[in-house]
Amino acid sequence: MSVSEVAGGSKPSSSTTASSSVADRMKKLKELHMRRNEARRENHAEVVEEDKRKNLPANYEARKRRQEWIVNEEKRKQEALDRGEDYDRVKHLDITADEAERLQRKKKKKNPDTGFSDYEAATFRLYERNVKGIKVDMDKYESEREKLGEAFYPTAGTVLHGLHKDSQDSINKMADDVERQISKRDKYSRRRKYDPDADVDYINERNMAFNKKLERFYGDYTQETKQNLERGTAV
Repeated sequence: MSVSEVAGGSKPSSSTTASSSVADRMKKLKELHMRRNEARRENHAEVVEEDKRKNLPANYEARKRRQEWIVNEEKRKQEALDRGEDYDRVKHLDITADEAERLQRKKKKKNPDTGFSDYEAATFRLYERNVKGIKVDMDKYESEREKLGEAFYPTAGTVLHGLHKDSQDSINKMADDVERQISKRDKYSRRRKYDPDADVDYINERNMAFNKKLERFYGDYTQETKQNLERGTAV
C-alpha cells in the first residue's frame, strides 16, 4: 500500500489538472469578451449622446433650466393655492434682505424703453401701445360678426363698401387719439449732437472733443482771460 493510499487521498492526474486550467482560461477569456462588448456598447451610446448634444441649440441648457424653473414655480404656486396662501407673500418670505435689495436695484435700473432700432420695430411698438388703450365691446363684436357673416373676415375679393358704418362715438375716439398723437409729437424734442447756437471754436470733430476736454479741466481758470480777449482788453 502506498503512502497516499494510507493518508486516505488520491493524487489528481495530470489530465484533470490540464482540463481544469483550460476551463479557467476559457472562463477568463469569456469574461474579457463580455467586458469588451460592454465597453463597445457604452462607447457607442456615449458617441450617440455626444452627437445629440452637438446638434442641440447653443442656448439649450439655459432654456432647459428656464423651463425647469417655470415648472417648479407653477408647482409651488399650485401648492400655495391648495393651502389657501398667497404665493407672492410666501415667495417673498424666503428672500433675504440682501437679495431683496439687489432685486430692487436691478428693477430700478431696468429701462422698459429699448429706444429706436428700426422703423418697423417703432411702428409695431406704436401699434401695441394703441391696441392696449382700446376697450373691446364683445357684445357689439358678436353682433357685427353675425350681421356680416363671411364678410366679417374679408379676403382680397371681398367688397366692404356699404356693409359697415362707423358710429359717431368711434369717429370721436379716433379724432381724440389723432389729436393726442399730434400734441405728443409737438412736445417731442430730438436730442441733437451739435448746438447750432453755440460758438464754433473748432476745425473738426477731433478738435471739438479736445476743446471740450480743455474746457472741462481748465475752464474755471481761463474764463477771465477769455473774456478779456473777447472784449479786447487783454494786456
